[in-house]
Amino acid sequence: MKTVSSPGSIAVRLRSLGIDLFLLIVSALCFSLSFPSFLSTRGWGFLAYISIVPAFIVVHRTGWISSFVLGWFYGLVAYAVFNYWLAIFHPLAIFIVPLIYSAYFFVLFPLLKAADRLFPRYGYLLQILLWMGYEFLRTKGFLGYPYGNLGYSQYLYVPLIQLSTLTGMWGVSLLVIFPSAYIGNALKKFDPQYALRFFREHRIDAAVWAVVMVLTVAGGALAMGDYTDKPQWKVALIQQNEDPWKNSIDAYKSALNSLTELSDRALKEDPDIVIWSETAFVPRIEWHNRYRTSRPHYELVRDLLDYLEEQDVPFVVGNDHAENSAAPGEPLVPADYNAAILFEKGEMVEIYRKTHLVPFTEHFPYENILPGMHRMLIEADTHFWEKGTEYTVFETGGVRFSTPICFEDVFGYLSREFVRRGAQVIVNMTNDSWSGSVAAEMQHAGMAVFRAVENRRSVVRSTNGGITCVIDPDGRITSRLEPFTADYLIADVPIDDSRTTLYTRFGDWFAWLMLMSGIIVLVFGFLRRSRH
Repeated sequence: MKTVSSPGSIAVRLRSLGIDLFLLIVSALCFSLSFPSFLSTRGWGFLAYISIVPAFIVVHRTGWISSFVLGWFYGLVAYAVFNYWLAIFHPLAIFIVPLIYSAYFFVLFPLLKAADRLFPRYGYLLQILLWMGYEFLRTKGFLGYPYGNLGYSQYLYVPLIQLSTLTGMWGVSLLVIFPSAYIGNALKKFDPQYALRFFREHRIDAAVWAVVMVLTVAGGALAMGDYTDKPQWKVALIQQNEDPWKNSIDAYKSALNSLTELSDRALKEDPDIVIWSETAFVPRIEWHNRYRTSRPHYELVRDLLDYLEEQDVPFVVGNDHAENSAAPGEPLVPADYNAAILFEKGEMVEIYRKTHLVPFTEHFPYENILPGMHRMLIEADTHFWEKGTEYTVFETGGVRFSTPICFEDVFGYLSREFVRRGAQVIVNMTNDSWSGSVAAEMQHAGMAVFRAVENRRSVVRSTNGGITCVIDPDGRITSRLEPFTADYLIADVPIDDSRTTLYTRFGDWFAWLMLMSGIIVLVFGFLRRSRH
């Protein structure tokens, strides 16, 4: 006989769904506000420690089928709020990124629920491992996007993040996610007696976390050094605050005038090197100088080269570098690279071509599989680049440095590889000015802080509109420019390559350990359940 749900039972379900949606919205907001946001450009990092509590409660409350849907909802809301500035970056980005993360949480929430069901007493520890595995896996492959990994919310807490020299950012993320999983498990039944019993039975777990936190902060404070006695590299960072996306010769001339004017002012302070930002000069320097396919562009390139020939210090210039990919005798076909070029006396010394491109907006390798999406991206005026293949280490004036371009400094593996190949300084060249958002720029700069600590190398950021700054090997931002202003920064950058960190040696070993441990424990739980 078919049963019909009573109006009362439907009302109960709707009420329960309303509570779940409310908790997830609260969690998404707390998560977003943990980072630089529309309310605080520095971010409220302390919120990160409890930001996922409501989401863990929902995981415990909901059914299996609902866990998929609610996970999808959480990912969509969390990343739409957290990355609100993507709406300015590209017309598709504000839809694509939240949808990707809704798909991730569509899978993650049921796994978190499985941990709760398979291990009623200590399932929250497995949930922590699964969360860590999720954070690590989503930095991999074509869709790799580390924005929002919880550890990055702690960029201002310098003693704490010294742990990154051992574990990379992942160890900090582990310390941050523990309280959310722990408290979320205690509150899952909305029962004060259950919560008190949980806290009593798991007091040793909390005590261990507290001891590790104290030791980490204390040890980090002791590990931080004084770099005043180290060799200093005097850099001039040029923040021209011009829009390189304006596709006109007049806009390119305006940008060059701003760059040279600011550089001339900076040169009066006798720097060792002048560094411009990502694609600070847009016209293809070598291409137009060699092939002269456009007279206005060639003349502008000659103006730049004539200026550089007069300089006694090296310049690093961000440029749309092009190489001819056509067969001999065929018409010219430019292959474009997002590049950083070292000039000395107007001569190209060496080039770095960006190796990790931004998905969808710089790189889309699935034209044949998803022709409709590829066509949509092209119609939205997307400019695709070729991928570089070499980890270039520049050397000038006795200093070795590498130049991850824009998005590349959010990936620990890249800076680590540059350091392994001999880079003494990481020089990030960025254009985040399109965002119109200080919060977006600070989210990016906060991740760069970890690249310094992970490898114990100074990080220099030369940007179009922010955040232009210098970060010492301990992750302290020692000098910076105000965002969205045309200015230059003269700073002494400490050169210290005396230490090779555990992270530089072994990379993301800790993240792999968390991922594999989570998989093994989850499989063990399923096998144990199947035998009963």
